[in-house]
Amino acid sequence: MDYVSAIVPPLVMAVGFTLLVRTIIKHQGGANRSREDAAVDAILARAEADRQTEAAVPGAAATGGGTASA
Repeated sequence: MDYVSAIVPPLVMAVGFTLLVRTIIKHQGGANRSREDAAVDAILARAEADRQTEAAVPGAAATGGGTASA
Protein backbone atom coordinates (compact mmCIF):
# COMPACT_ATOMS: atom_id res chain seq x y z
CA MET A 1 0.00 0.00 0.00
CA ASP A 2 3.04 2.30 0.02
CA TYR A 3 2.60 2.84 -3.70
CA VAL A 4 -0.87 4.31 -3.09
CA SER A 5 0.42 6.81 -0.54
CA ALA A 6 3.27 7.67 -2.92
CA ILE A 7 1.02 8.37 -5.92
CA VAL A 8 -1.80 10.29 -4.19
CA PRO A 9 0.00 13.65 -3.65
CA PRO A 10 1.14 13.99 -7.30
CA LEU A 11 -2.32 13.05 -8.52
CA VAL A 12 -3.96 15.60 -6.23
CA MET A 13 -1.54 18.29 -7.43
CA ALA A 14 -2.14 17.37 -11.09
CA VAL A 15 -5.91 17.53 -10.70
CA GLY A 16 -5.68 20.82 -8.80
CA PHE A 17 -3.38 22.35 -11.41
CA THR A 18 -5.66 21.20 -14.23
CA LEU A 19 -8.67 22.79 -12.52
CA LEU A 20 -6.71 26.01 -11.93
CA VAL A 21 -5.68 26.28 -15.59
CA ARG A 22 -9.22 25.46 -16.72
CA THR A 23 -10.64 28.18 -14.45
CA ILE A 24 -8.15 30.77 -15.68
CA ILE A 25 -8.88 29.99 -19.33
CA LYS A 26 -12.63 29.90 -18.77
CA HIS A 27 -12.71 33.32 -17.08
CA GLN A 28 -10.56 35.23 -19.56
CA GLY A 29 -12.35 38.11 -21.17
CA GLY A 30 -15.84 38.77 -19.93
CA ALA A 31 -17.41 42.05 -18.89
CA ASN A 32 -14.23 43.63 -17.51
CA ARG A 33 -12.00 42.75 -20.44
CA SER A 34 -11.98 46.21 -22.02
CA ARG A 35 -11.30 47.88 -18.67
CA GLU A 36 -8.41 45.51 -17.95
CA ASP A 37 -7.00 46.03 -21.45
CA ALA A 38 -7.21 49.81 -21.00
CA ALA A 39 -5.33 49.59 -17.70
CA VAL A 40 -2.56 47.53 -19.27
CA ASP A 41 -2.35 49.93 -22.23
CA ALA A 42 -2.02 52.88 -19.84
CA ILE A 43 0.78 51.17 -17.90
CA LEU A 44 2.64 50.30 -21.11
CA ALA A 45 2.26 53.85 -22.44
CA ARG A 46 3.63 55.31 -19.23
CA ALA A 47 6.58 52.91 -19.23
CA GLU A 48 7.35 53.79 -22.84
CA ALA A 49 7.17 57.52 -22.07
CA ASP A 50 9.50 57.08 -19.09
CA ARG A 51 11.94 55.11 -21.23
CA GLN A 52 11.94 57.81 -23.92
CA THR A 53 12.44 60.53 -21.31
CA GLU A 54 15.47 58.71 -19.88
CA ALA A 55 16.91 58.30 -23.38
CA ALA A 56 16.40 62.01 -24.18
CA VAL A 57 17.90 63.25 -20.89
CA PRO A 58 20.97 61.10 -20.08
CA GLY A 59 21.53 62.60 -16.61
CA ALA A 60 17.97 62.01 -15.42
CA ALA A 61 18.54 58.33 -14.63
CA ALA A 62 21.80 59.01 -12.77
CA THR A 63 20.26 61.62 -10.47
CA GLY A 64 17.29 59.47 -9.60
CA GLY A 65 14.75 61.53 -11.51
CA GLY A 66 14.64 64.36 -9.00
CA THR A 67 13.34 62.41 -6.03
CA ALA A 68 14.90 63.17 -2.68
CA SER A 69 15.64 60.22 -0.42
CA ALA A 70 16.81 61.18 3.06
